[in-house]
Amino acid sequence: MKLGDQIAAVVTGGASGLGEATARRLAAAGVRVTIFDMSVEKGEAVARDIGGLFIAVDVSSEESVVKGLEAARARHGVERILVNCAGIAPAARTTSRGQPHRLDMFEKVVAVNLVGTFRCIAHSSTAMAELEPVTADGERGVIVSTASVAAFDGQIGQVAYSASKGGVAAMTLPVARDLAKSGIRVMTIAPGLFETPMLLGLPEEVQASLGQQVPFPSRLGKAEEYAQLVQAICENPMLNGETIRLDGAIRMAPR
Repeated sequence: MKLGDQIAAVVTGGASGLGEATARRLAAAGVRVTIFDMSVEKGEAVARDIGGLFIAVDVSSEESVVKGLEAARARHGVERILVNCAGIAPAARTTSRGQPHRLDMFEKVVAVNLVGTFRCIAHSSTAMAELEPVTADGERGVIVSTASVAAFDGQIGQVAYSASKGGVAAMTLPVARDLAKSGIRVMTIAPGLFETPMLLGLPEEVQASLGQQVPFPSRLGKAEEYAQLVQAICENPMLNGETIRLDGAIRMAPR
């Protein structure tokens, strides 16, 4: 897909981290970008900076997503690109100090990271499928979701997060197969250790230690490198139905 001002995009979790970098990169390529996020102040600031639109959306709410997409389309038209970056990552062990993992916490993580991702995919692809193709191959849209290396190398305390991200990776191929006849490609990126707000909040020596665990390059990934891959996926028509580890070859230890 050739990026430009004829293309609209929705980026969930676009107020910070990987989502913000993606929103900025797509906007720099001329794409009309709408940011979905719960962080109003940050989201509005990024949207102003890139000439885009911010809408406060909770991806775990059906009503919120539907209304958000309606508002985005009223301004920019139906999106041809959806990037799912919204997510949460609370940590807890399966059992600890005689207490089981809180089920409401587990359900919340799955509701946001997995169900929220699928909710956006389902609603977005339904509208994309009605658009006219933009390539000779009949391509109508591209969907990129965010898993994590925790989907494959989940650490102690990551059971809920790993389960949710494993689900995102697992549904990539069947969703791509579902949408193939509509000319919609579906990909997932599984980042490793990246400079996200969560990691950047750690002491510098801890960040450096984490970065040294990455085989090469031995540093934390940069959000712009995630965004670069999103753009490459959008522009390469043969990328479909796969999860790409973006991790510098790291394989996470138990803790």
